[in-house]
Amino acid sequence: MQESKLKNYLLLHLIVFIWGFTAILGALISIDAIPLVWYRMLLAVIFIGIYFLLTKKSFKIERKAILKFAVTGVVIAVHWITFFKAIKVSNVSVALVTMSTGAFFASLIEPLFFKRRIKSIEILLGLLVIVGLYIIFNFESQYFMGIVYALISAFLSALFAVLNGLYVKKYDANVISLYQLFFGVVAVTLFLGFTGSFTTTFFQLKFTDWLYLIILSSICTAYAFIVSVKVMKFLTPYTVMLTINLEPIYAIVLALIIFGEKEQMKPEFYYGAFIVLFVVLLNGLLKNSSTIKKKLQR
Repeated sequence: MQESKLKNYLLLHLIVFIWGFTAILGALISIDAIPLVWYRMLLAVIFIGIYFLLTKKSFKIERKAILKFAVTGVVIAVHWITFFKAIKVSNVSVALVTMSTGAFFASLIEPLFFKRRIKSIEILLGLLVIVGLYIIFNFESQYFMGIVYALISAFLSALFAVLNGLYVKKYDANVISLYQLFFGVVAVTLFLGFTGSFTTTFFQLKFTDWLYLIILSSICTAYAFIVSVKVMKFLTPYTVMLTINLEPIYAIVLALIIFGEKEQMKPEFYYGAFIVLFVVLLNGLLKNSSTIKKKLQR
């Protein structure tokens, strides 16, 4: 049993590292954010579809679930587009630190769907995040649009997570993922079609772009999602939460190693980043402790 926990814990670290590497790939791929997301989602649907066929999983879904998955598919598509756009107009460090605010957007959105009051501690922690972002923006104002795109992406990520929190109680997680990615790529395809973006040059990618896109869609999207669902069955939410919060740190360290000077920021950026990441970690610790107390009181 202990060996199984250790194996899954190490596997979780690998998945978080892979998620962090997504931002690196976004910076390495030369094409713009929208076509990047189109290729990522299309290839991921193909890879997950192959997984369904190999494992003989059913593709069937309820009719009333189609609209739900279609809406969330569009949300995840726009989330990824704004995320990669943030990386393109700024850098990995700015995008990842700003994306960490997603937990606090979730704290504001969640009460609307789960019908509970917003806690004062969540408001306080949210204000501390704003302070951290202010410090970053004040000394790295050239990355203003990167911060804006990343904030939009963080909000959509939180909305997506809250909605999926409702759906996962009723539907299989793999089925949810497959159809959300499918409807997401359909939405992006319609947008690209209406804007006349499907030209011959659209499909003429460099070999390195194809290589990075295949890695992004297969390992960082299809594989990471499927394995993360399995791992979470063996580990406590506390362990999962602490480990996932390492994603920005992994990504920033990787970015410094790979991109060097482009990712080196002023000291003030790291002060602001520390505040944001510390508050995100503290928020997770507080929520986990309150969950444990509720369980003990039952």
